[in-house]
Amino acid sequence: MFRAIMFFWATLLLVVGLVQGASAQAQQAPASQRGPAEVVSDVTADVMQVVAEANSYFDDDPDRYYREIDRALAELVDWRGFATAVMGDYYSRGRSMDKAERANLKRQRDDFAITLREGLIQSYAKGLLAFGGAKMEVSGVEASPQSARIASVMQQVYGEAERVYTIRYQMGQYKDGSWRLRNLIIETINLGEIYRNQFSALANESEGDLDQVIGRWNETISEQAEELTRD
Repeated sequence: MFRAIMFFWATLLLVVGLVQGASAQAQQAPASQRGPAEVVSDVTADVMQVVAEANSYFDDDPDRYYREIDRALAELVDWRGFATAVMGDYYSRGRSMDKAERANLKRQRDDFAITLREGLIQSYAKGLLAFGGAKMEVSGVEASPQSARIASVMQQVYGEAERVYTIRYQMGQYKDGSWRLRNLIIETINLGEIYRNQFSALANESEGDLDQVIGRWNETISEQAEELTRD
């Protein structure tokens, strides 16, 4: 069960992908002044504060919790950017399309962004309630040998029976100086690959009909969440 909750947590953090400086709390440094480890710590604290407070009202008002999670993520997430990354090659092919086809592809990307936002919050936010008491700490930062603008942040999460899980946050520094999440790896699970592969598989089943993929996406995510909870 704890492993499933870890997946819930990591998935929500994956969609907290492109962190916007405007969302930082008053006591936090401006986004352009925060390093990658600070960004990871701040995002963790923001989301888990919502989770901790929800234990007092969730049973009576679950919709309030989902609204609060949505509010916490609204200023943090570039939902269109996340949708573009998950679509992968299916969005990149727009470069070879004519104007009308590109416009339709962008409409599909925007629809998918809305679908992702609604589905991820509904499917995974509840799982985080059981995760509120877990101890987490940033254990180190690894700079990339290829670029000073790429780094990985390691976070240790202490679970059941003294089991320690490692989450690797793959971060990139953008033009405004802020560090933003590009991908998450929890133990050996690469979440970016999982979601891209899932989109590609659904697209193949749908013979490239992306509207059909988008229509099926949240049902697939819900089934995945149920399977993890049963494990």
